[in-house]
Amino acid sequence: MSLAAASRAALLTAVSWSAFVGVAAAQEAPQTAELDDVIVTGAPYGISARATTIATTVIDEETLAAAPAASLGDLVAGLPGMRSTDFAPGASRPVIRGLSGPRVQVLTNGIGLIDASSVSPDHQVATDPAEANRIEIVRGPATLAYGGTAIGGVVNVLDNRIPTELPDGVDGMVSTQASSVDGGWSVSGRATFALGPVAVSLDGVSKQADDYDIPAPAISQRLADAEGIPRGPGGTQPNSFSELDSRGLGLSWIGSRGFIGASVKDLSSTYGVVAEEDVFIQLEQTREDLRGELTLDGGPFQRITGAWGHADYTHTEFEGPGAPGTIFQSDGWEARADLVQRSRNGWNGAIGAQTLSRSFEAIGDEAFVPASETEEAGIYTVQRLDRDRWGLEGGLRYDRRSVRAAPLSGGPEIDRDFDNWSGSAAAFIKPMADLFLGISLAHNERAPSEVELFADGLHVATGVYETGDPTLDNETVTTIEGTVHYDVGRFRGDLHVYASKYDGFIDERDTGAVFVDGGESFPVFQFVQTGADFRGFEAEAAWDLWSEGDRGLSLEGAADFVRAETDLGPAARIPPWSLTARLAWTSTPLDAALEVRRVAEQDRLAAYELGTNAYTMVNLSASWRPFADKAIAVFAEGHNLTDTEAREHVSFLKDRAPLPGRNFRAGISYRF
Repeated sequence: MSLAAASRAALLTAVSWSAFVGVAAAQEAPQTAELDDVIVTGAPYGISARATTIATTVIDEETLAAAPAASLGDLVAGLPGMRSTDFAPGASRPVIRGLSGPRVQVLTNGIGLIDASSVSPDHQVATDPAEANRIEIVRGPATLAYGGTAIGGVVNVLDNRIPTELPDGVDGMVSTQASSVDGGWSVSGRATFALGPVAVSLDGVSKQADDYDIPAPAISQRLADAEGIPRGPGGTQPNSFSELDSRGLGLSWIGSRGFIGASVKDLSSTYGVVAEEDVFIQLEQTREDLRGELTLDGGPFQRITGAWGHADYTHTEFEGPGAPGTIFQSDGWEARADLVQRSRNGWNGAIGAQTLSRSFEAIGDEAFVPASETEEAGIYTVQRLDRDRWGLEGGLRYDRRSVRAAPLSGGPEIDRDFDNWSGSAAAFIKPMADLFLGISLAHNERAPSEVELFADGLHVATGVYETGDPTLDNETVTTIEGTVHYDVGRFRGDLHVYASKYDGFIDERDTGAVFVDGGESFPVFQFVQTGADFRGFEAEAAWDLWSEGDRGLSLEGAADFVRAETDLGPAARIPPWSLTARLAWTSTPLDAALEVRRVAEQDRLAAYELGTNAYTMVNLSASWRPFADKAIAVFAEGHNLTDTEAREHVSFLKDRAPLPGRNFRAGISYRF
């Protein structure tokens, strides 16, 4: 059966089943969750973050306005279960529960970025947090609506470039800030205004930073001892500069029953590659999007939504002045459509279809992956029954992926097709109004990426010769997860405990062979499949110590832990446990917090890894709103106040690039 035929058959089955569910449900139930508490990445119909088994974190607009001018991975690092690949300030991707690369999907408004950031850790994510008015993070594989291959989780960057409502006058925000550790500055802003029934949106981001200061020599003591090399003088991290410019325009026609709109964005970025002193990267992406929504008058479905995105992406590596070296190009589109069921008698649901087509090519001496063509189509359904005191959640997704490539070593083109089935089921109870207990079981399948299948060359960014395996099969994982949400009196907390068992876990292992290039030797690594077990938890809690009127003092804490073992030994680059404590003051004019974060030593290592030392980081932040309407906020932060040496274990460059040293940052934002 062809890809299109299989997709049509599966979609027809899902539509028929969900239509039956919608008709069979009885009376419409009211929605009680507050708007800011509703997340859409877990399901298109939206779920309260306090009443779902899906592990979620939301970064709202107010928080983003005062957030550091960091790349996406560095911004979310330190949240429960989250780390960053921390390859360089210009290139860092989110890591969720120790998983990264193709196992973590980064989306913009539910559509893939269509970049090459999952190909290599030195490739930048083609979106900037300053473009967003909200970021939603789903940890773990329980989401089926947004990402059939997202075994690790999803980071969804939501913006208002295509407006969904007509503003009253002009609605927008501007923010600017500066930082001491890298001499950095940034300016961002967006505005939306109405021209009759048409809403127009404009946005832009500009930021620049020099090489950042480090509190110790760039080379770690462990690497210096292992290889007998000097650590160097320290002071600044060579070649860690970055700059970025992004511009966007959107138009949307908005009527009484929905909207339809389009947008275009140009992003350009230049940043240094810390691993190679004279190497820098230029990134260019032009992206067009269409989105729409139509509210239906009757029948089992409440509304239909659709989205389409196309992107042309070029990543060029330069070795000093002169001609470009290796060029990575990606061009493709992705589309999705969702039918959201009418809420009836506590039953919500949706069905959807998603499809994509992408061309990828690497050109140059350091091209370690052949040109490839990827096509994928999938359908899904998610359902939720909430009977106040108890409920059920579940979903099913089918994806078919086709990958074609001609091996770099020569020979005929290889065409691989993968059928992936994923499903989840969950049950929850609410013994009292502010206590939620849930348990979920998910089975997910992921097709191998083009790198895992076809890599065959020296990958300078990771310092190894990588060899793919075109015979790799689907990676499958079964996860059981327990969830607790508690909010009673002065105490509130969230806990997620999980265990995942992988069959055919795709891992990269040292073969013992050596590749020699220009007199320099590099180990040869091969992608293989093995069994693996991941287990861990994430916990958050807050205790209101004192409150009076709009003023309050609270003690907050967060912790996470993950342990990963494969049949070949410990998995590589797994983060150690962390514990964060915050003393927070809140009031109408002033918020302030003192934070202490402890990250443990990591000594459970793959054969080729070096360990990392534990560290404690102290941070202080404040935000002052001088006017009652909160339109203007002045914010300041002191980060790593003790100037401690800290290294991110999940980073390929942890032994050559520590995290930045003491940093003082200040800025101002204005919302109108």
